[in-house]
Amino acid sequence: MIHETTDPAGASELLASDPSAVYIDVRTVEEFEQGHPPGAYNIPILFRGSLGMQPNPDFAAVVTRCFAPTTRIVFGCKSGGRSARACELLASQGYGRLVNMAGGFHGAFDDLGRPTVQGWAARGLPQEREAPAERTWKGLSSGAEKPER
Repeated sequence: MIHETTDPAGASELLASDPSAVYIDVRTVEEFEQGHPPGAYNIPILFRGSLGMQPNPDFAAVVTRCFAPTTRIVFGCKSGGRSARACELLASQGYGRLVNMAGGFHGAFDDLGRPTVQGWAARGLPQEREAPAERTWKGLSSGAEKPER
């Protein structure tokens, strides 16, 4: 197993019990700005472009510049797919304390649209819309020093 998997309630408990753990939201900047867990960092794994969703070529470089391979990182996205991919990608870069938040911020659904995992927002877990510049994609991708935690 290259990473752990937990639901949003488990991710919330992990973040509350381990102050050194970080939450990285891999959704687009626009999705992040609509709401995210408090204290989240936004490092999109994909960007929305004229040809649809395209990989962020700087994703791994920004994560590795900002966070040590020993950091416990919880990755979250909309439903759990992009965050699972982020875990796989960072595991290949030598990161070993990765957690995928299955169900993501909005929840996971089956082919008929029925919820299979309730997301962070639907569970009523704390969320915010604003973030300090050093936790936004713009701030993190600017090449500045490691963010304060």
